[in-house]
Amino acid sequence: MTAWILVCNPARFRIDDLRADNGELDSWTVRRYLNEMQEGDPFALWVSGPGGGVVALGELTGEPRWSGDERADHQYWVEPPGARDAVPLKVEKWLESPIPRAWFIDNEVFAGAGILSQPFAGNPHRLTNEQWNALTTRAEQAVASGLDSEIPTGDGWHLQPGDQIRRVELHDRYGGSRQGGISPSSQSKNVLFFTDASTGEQHGYDDVWESDDHFRYTGEGQNGDQVFAKGNKAIRDHLRDGRHLRLFIGSRGIVRYAGEWILDPNEPYSWGSAKSTNGGPKRKVIHFHLIRLGAAVTAPGVPVGSAYRVEDETTVPAPAAPSAPDPALVGRNLNMHRQLQNALAKEVQARGMKPLSPTPADPAFDIAWHDGDTLTVIEVKSLRPENESHQLRTGIGQLLDYVDQLSARAPRVRGVLWLERTPLEERWLGICERAGVVLAWPGADAKVWEQPQAL
Repeated sequence: MTAWILVCNPARFRIDDLRADNGELDSWTVRRYLNEMQEGDPFALWVSGPGGGVVALGELTGEPRWSGDERADHQYWVEPPGARDAVPLKVEKWLESPIPRAWFIDNEVFAGAGILSQPFAGNPHRLTNEQWNALTTRAEQAVASGLDSEIPTGDGWHLQPGDQIRRVELHDRYGGSRQGGISPSSQSKNVLFFTDASTGEQHGYDDVWESDDHFRYTGEGQNGDQVFAKGNKAIRDHLRDGRHLRLFIGSRGIVRYAGEWILDPNEPYSWGSAKSTNGGPKRKVIHFHLIRLGAAVTAPGVPVGSAYRVEDETTVPAPAAPSAPDPALVGRNLNMHRQLQNALAKEVQARGMKPLSPTPADPAFDIAWHDGDTLTVIEVKSLRPENESHQLRTGIGQLLDYVDQLSARAPRVRGVLWLERTPLEERWLGICERAGVVLAWPGADAKVWEQPQAL
């Protein structure tokens, strides 16, 4: 048995659209090792591009064979692939976020691997048993941790509001379809959407800036009544799915980033009417009501958090800024924060509760959970003697803000400042008590698990 990597170029095959349509990938083009690929061989699907990496694992269901171009996935090719050698396969697991190229580069097991040394060679790339075992272990990390989570991407968002970028480069970096007004990505937790008055009006798209922080956006669908499918469904469900809505001004060539938005929990959408493309008959359209991220969501009944996302303790942190006093300490603090956070999340689950990570509608807490009618939110802080006071002051302020923002969304909210060790000065215990913040650390955590007394 040999393991393989199959590479997909999203500029040639619209894999994001296939996944958004719940399509089935049942074969892939191959050019090499035709006599060596066997039924039952495992494979990983690699999406190329800066924001790519391994997005699926599966098994070959036969040997390569000559194939024409009449296939079920034909509609997703940017240009018809024509007759070619293709291997039948079955995807057994789609990953919510890709295992990025950086992870392979940092893992010495993959030194010299063809996917890194010859990335533009034809499909497939061979993996050794040791490399395949490392890859599957990485893919199963969340399950092995005992937490219901996704694999972290390692490919954070880099654009700031006002930044300009070519649309093709945007999708190379973050995934999503290069065409259309709404572009959900399967390579990252983003839904990219575009507003362009110069092209939208002919299709009945009437987008309105109601204020700097409120925007009404027309859903996709140029003819007939619009429905909640594909991009419209992705926007409607983004809070539930933990996805980020990223707005861009313009739709072709160079586009400008207009920040992250969320649906207004009080009235997420309404229905209107508009003409079909090029002045056709009237049809029903969806008007999404969006709020710029940063405006506190205080609507009662809006759920807090989604399934906890495990922090990757194996990834080497990105190099610190040149101005950092000690890059090694920066890396140490980041890794300690991840370890503290993951260990606490496992303890929450061991006690029969569900650890949560924030959604775009939430303040940026580290962990939260519900225990009866009480919502506990956690801010984790690593400590060094020289930064201890700063960390504690910052953590207390963050928690007071979190509790205030979430107070309308749960019957009772309490904040916990979780440290890596005992603070050097006992005065912080009194300060936290007076502020209404629980101060705790491993070995001194009894108050964290106490059921708060009713008011």
